[in-house]
Amino acid sequence: MSQALEYPPLEVKVWGGIACFTRPEMKVERVSYDVMTPSAARGVLEAIFWKPEFSWQVREIWVLNPIRHLSILRNEVNSKAVISTAQKWVKDGGGYFAEDDRAQRHTLALREVSYLIKADIVLKSHATDNIAKYRDQFRRRVERGQCYHIPYLGCREFAAYFSPPDRSEQALALTDDLGRMLFDLDYTSDGSGRGTPRFFLAHLKAGVLRIPTELYREGA
Repeated sequence: MSQALEYPPLEVKVWGGIACFTRPEMKVERVSYDVMTPSAARGVLEAIFWKPEFSWQVREIWVLNPIRHLSILRNEVNSKAVISTAQKWVKDGGGYFAEDDRAQRHTLALREVSYLIKADIVLKSHATDNIAKYRDQFRRRVERGQCYHIPYLGCREFAAYFSPPDRSEQALALTDDLGRMLFDLDYTSDGSGRGTPRFFLAHLKAGVLRIPTELYREGA
């Protein structure tokens, strides 16, 4: 049995005014899933506490607030930042003018979201400390509001607030088939940063999205 499964899952409540868990099949416009994805939940957990000795495995995501959408228009730039180009500007002159590269894009986001994330810390083979140490560190950081960087809800500009659960949380009374949802990205080992998306069939049962444990075994 995995050492992590000997303990109850760790919990953190997260919320925010706007969220967008973008569907990767949408190439131009941003359209959010109706529920936080496992990879977005992992990103919140890693923002609060991360060490190279362990990984996070999300078990459940409780939807606490009604699912409500928000349509917004945002100004974005078309080009990606390239370090070599910036270095050339420094050497030879020139620069980037956002006004010449701007595009207005539509975003279908979520508003006034709140979630309860339940997850396990899973030690890696090179870890030497007991798992209880990391679990205690995480709980203390959540209680103190400490984080390595501000966690966000899908997009960096949509900041997330977090706190320990107060045990009054109730999952939304909603059962629904969410269809194919992004689980995570499997990154190549060549350092290129390219990743292959992995999906799973997501089901919301009484307001709770449960992530199948076999997904983590498949990606090991």
